[in-house]
Amino acid sequence: MTDQRNRDRNDREGAHGRRAAVLGSPIAHSLSPALHRAAYAELGLDGWAYDSFDVTEADLPAFVASLDASWAGLSLTMPLKRAVLPLLDEVSDTAAAVEAVNTVVRTADGRLLGDNTDIPGMVAALRERGVERVESAAVLGAGATASAALAALARICSGEVTVYVRSAARAAEMREWGERLGAPVRTADWTDAAAALTAPLVVATTPAGTADALAGAVPDGAGTLFDVLYEPWPTPLAAAWADRGGAVIGGLDLLIHQAVLQVEQMTGRSPGPLAAMRAAGEAALAARTA
Repeated sequence: MTDQRNRDRNDREGAHGRRAAVLGSPIAHSLSPALHRAAYAELGLDGWAYDSFDVTEADLPAFVASLDASWAGLSLTMPLKRAVLPLLDEVSDTAAAVEAVNTVVRTADGRLLGDNTDIPGMVAALRERGVERVESAAVLGAGATASAALAALARICSGEVTVYVRSAARAAEMREWGERLGAPVRTADWTDAAAALTAPLVVATTPAGTADALAGAVPDGAGTLFDVLYEPWPTPLAAAWADRGGAVIGGLDLLIHQAVLQVEQMTGRSPGPLAAMRAAGEAALAARTA
């Protein structure tokens, strides 16, 4: 009933204006405004606005406290995904599992609900490319995105996940995350990362440039690479992967699928307009390149 009331309220107020935004620092690079605005246009929500605000961890409590009834929700990027947790009334099991929230929905009664759409977004992006289930997988990197990748892999990987890291401390963290998320994790040193490329599914979560040196080690007939970067694109690893016959999923795929889920939660409209949001994201990236 609560979801239906929110949908009815969103329909009534669509013509009068609802607000949403992406917060983070830095934020100027974000494609979220292009994606969400395209969704509103496709859904006929002419009174809706979606903006971006440069908000630090120190700024976040005051910003959240200022949200009034015109606000439908927030998208959060770094460094706010964990900082927002104590400011929320309720956190979904998915977000609690990785201690990170990228989506906040303000309900009709003013409660703030936190969720993480990165995890189901990653699963949806894989499913779109025909990856429903794998027997094993490899993860490159051990940051916050790697933990989200482990949560997604726990849903689709029936066997072991090998995580390639640079330090013993990171290795221990990834094993702990694996236990917590229900993904059997083995860790290996980054110096052996070329061995990851033979896995049926490789998820690259490292910053730009970190995995470039692996491009020359991609085997013929490689499996599937999910590289979470989208700018610049393709990365050297993704380009080499495609050249050798492997399937490549990029960070834009993840960004779009998680944003579709955000739009559904904030507007109460389902399914979200995937095609329109993809076109908007691709056009925004092409404009930057030009």
